[in-house]
Amino acid sequence: MSVPGLIIAAPASGTGKTTVMLGLLRALREAGVAVTPFKNGPDYIDPAFHRVASGRASYNLDSWSMDAGLLDGLAGETGQSDLVLAEGSMGLFDGVARAGASGTGATADLARRYGWPVVLVVDVSGQAQSAAATALGFARLDPSVPFGGVILNRVASPRHERLVRAGMETAGIPVLGALPRRADLALPERHLGLVQAVEHPHLDRTIADYAAFLRDHVDLDALRAAAAATALHRADASAKLPAPPAQRIAIAQDAAFSFLYPHLLEGWRRAGAEILPFSPLADQAPHAAADLVWLPGGYPELHAATISAAETFLSGLRAHAEQRPVHGECGGYMVLGEALVDKGGETHRMAGLLGLVTSHAQRRMHLGYRQATLLAPVAGLPAGARLTGHEFHYSTIVSQTDAPLADVADAEGNAVPETGSVRGNATGSFFHLIAAAA
Repeated sequence: MSVPGLIIAAPASGTGKTTVMLGLLRALREAGVAVTPFKNGPDYIDPAFHRVASGRASYNLDSWSMDAGLLDGLAGETGQSDLVLAEGSMGLFDGVARAGASGTGATADLARRYGWPVVLVVDVSGQAQSAAATALGFARLDPSVPFGGVILNRVASPRHERLVRAGMETAGIPVLGALPRRADLALPERHLGLVQAVEHPHLDRTIADYAAFLRDHVDLDALRAAAAATALHRADASAKLPAPPAQRIAIAQDAAFSFLYPHLLEGWRRAGAEILPFSPLADQAPHAAADLVWLPGGYPELHAATISAAETFLSGLRAHAEQRPVHGECGGYMVLGEALVDKGGETHRMAGLLGLVTSHAQRRMHLGYRQATLLAPVAGLPAGARLTGHEFHYSTIVSQTDAPLADVADAEGNAVPETGSVRGNATGSFFHLIAAAA
């Protein structure tokens, strides 16, 4: 039996949907409602906030990079839940220009597939009745996307709320809540999105404040009544999650290395892999018994001096690479290189396992879905394996002297120059793995 759900979406980024999502998760949890959260699209940071707010794991659902089996398997990971809340990405209909075999990656794909009605968070600042035109367009653009109503955000005054509600009533759009403007509730951001959950010293208190705010201004009973789901059979995620690339995997986990998708880690664990966490920032070496060292992405550029001085970590990493594989994704890839130039232009020595030099002094955004075909193995992932993932960073390659790791293309099949590198047992790429391609 499917659990009823809702999708918290928006017309565009920056409308406040994450604040709404976190406040709803905590408010419903405090009301005794067991809520399973999800996040549409490739995003590492939001699921960690979801976990703190709801007390439950949050998985990414991505209709472009995941095949139907994996997507349905993860969507079925609801346990003993009363409700599903999925947070959208960007605007509701924003996805790749050409649909791949598994969809566009847009939030609307999830609403169609699982029957979860959309609750649109509408920023009504600078308009009144005209906001109804925006909501009506989103409600009617695609009749196959179920629409549950709107939550008005950044309402300036009681009079402003009355005018906006009048427009919505005329358009036949249910208003589930109206949130007054509160600048103090904004979450801090940096260049890859929100500041990570682990970096907030008072995150639980902050989310509790969000919950109180949502309880005061959203009709939670009406919100729950709007939830729905299709009778689609969900697959068993255990059979669909990606297999581990090794039996014992040492994974860097701290404020500099935290971007690893929850479904990958869970899949590796369920398949029997032993996960051996360690912290480069605490100058810890990877476990000596590890078959593979995996350095996830994150923010090594903010901790470059600490990493450069972490001799126990660096020497342990180099010793491991003499006999066994080491792999780095994005930030981890940069740390495997010769040097990292920070935004101030200072050069920091890195592990030197690859001939890569990267710079944050020359910032340029690289963002998008990626398809990769491995030219060399990455531990248990063989050469020739086809993978889906994404790339998101602001660093520039200054030099790259090693053989390419993969043929990489964007979502439309156009070749991407960031191919990754391989030298001996060391491999790395700006490509973030999501799943094996069909």
